[in-house]
Amino acid sequence: MLNIGVIGYGYWGPNMVRNFAEASGSHVEMVSDLNRQRLELVHSRYPGIRVTMDHRELLHDPKVDAVVIATPVSTHFPLAMEALKAGKHVLVEKPMTAVSEEAYKLIEEAEQRNLTLMVDHTFVYMGAVRKIKQLMDAGELGEIYYYDSTRVNLGLFQYDVNVLFDLAVHDLAIMEFLLDGLKPEAVSAAGKSHVVGRPEDIAYLTLFFNSPFIAHISVNWLSPVKVRQTLIGGSKKMIVFNDLEPNEKVKVYDAGITVNDSQDKIYQTMVEYRMGDIWVPQFDRTEALKVEAALFIKCVKEGLTPDTDGEAGLRVVSILEAANKSLAEQGKMIYL
Repeated sequence: MLNIGVIGYGYWGPNMVRNFAEASGSHVEMVSDLNRQRLELVHSRYPGIRVTMDHRELLHDPKVDAVVIATPVSTHFPLAMEALKAGKHVLVEKPMTAVSEEAYKLIEEAEQRNLTLMVDHTFVYMGAVRKIKQLMDAGELGEIYYYDSTRVNLGLFQYDVNVLFDLAVHDLAIMEFLLDGLKPEAVSAAGKSHVVGRPEDIAYLTLFFNSPFIAHISVNWLSPVKVRQTLIGGSKKMIVFNDLEPNEKVKVYDAGITVNDSQDKIYQTMVEYRMGDIWVPQFDRTEALKVEAALFIKCVKEGLTPDTDGEAGLRVVSILEAANKSLAEQGKMIYL
């Protein structure tokens, strides 16, 4: 039985506690939070789980084998490093750290101590995303042309990170998974803050690759409506992924263009449009966090490497770091 300690019981922590409490092969031993009322809520829902306002009590408890960190981004590095040095396996909420240098240090520490380090890129474990990868790997879409995502809503405003670190991180993690770690050559980001003293609440991020593929991500905390839609275009087929759609999250369109040589001297090419069937594939609808929790337990027990390991977390943070530099210089191209 893997005994879990959870640090942070705010927005995401309750989901972590619930899934590890219900997972086969794990037991939530202790929860730490600075808010006493939140801890009282833990105790009322899970009488068997011990609580503490001092995370050090959790980290140095010999009964705790692994630590889940669900706290603000600025605290990820010190808490994760302290946990690793205490000999605990770590699952840290996204993004892994605020800067890439911190991510490097966590990876090195975990490797030296032979501990599992996993990042909570939850969407990677979503059945819809895994179905999309299956289709892409099978060549159903052909050559991938673009990834275009809109991820907007009204709030939640963060005080320590901007909207890219809060929302765009999801799409970067999804692309990292779908494209098998294909790295962009450069990024450009533009955005603005509309609340004095707070980070950017609206941003547009473009990623450039050494191929015809291009990616664009629009994120916004000031939208009157919530939108979670991604378009993935290929030479054969295209996908619309709408996470808010209850039944048909993934639609595959047999649509595209065919470019042929033209006999007309005035035009060099002709573009023919192809509109075929629309297919709604079936996929595993198990809660993504449940799948992630089960994999974390398995990786710790069997010494396996998770899909969202420290290296994957580092690659995402490196892109976010470059995007922040571009934001500061009003959209200047930043090469990776």
